[in-house]
Amino acid sequence: MIRKSLIPALVLLLAGLALAAGGRENVKLTGYIIDNACAAKNASSPDKIKDHTKACALMPPCVKSGYAVYADGKLYKLDKAGSTKAEALLKSSKNDKGIQVNVEGELDGDVIKVKSLTEAT
Repeated sequence: MIRKSLIPALVLLLAGLALAAGGRENVKLTGYIIDNACAAKNASSPDKIKDHTKACALMPPCVKSGYAVYADGKLYKLDKAGSTKAEALLKSSKNDKGIQVNVEGELDGDVIKVKSLTEAT
């Protein structure tokens, strides 16, 4: 009798786990880094995103807003850890604008949980 009552609970648990995992996918993208504050203003102008300056992206309000990557015609926000990596990358980059990056991670909606972030060569 106990086993029969556990079967529906087990089915529901497995279904829930499948749904939770189903919304995420591993991605590898190459795109341009931009802070979220400026991304919101320039979302309809890819050329402005591609020419975004490092100096702007490192201004305190821009750093605080976090970062995104514009790739394949879409804007992908980076998670908190990814934004920290993006800030460090921007600080070390020798480029002054249009900083292109390779990002790998797990996509959940429009947010990437970043595993690695490197400057594209």
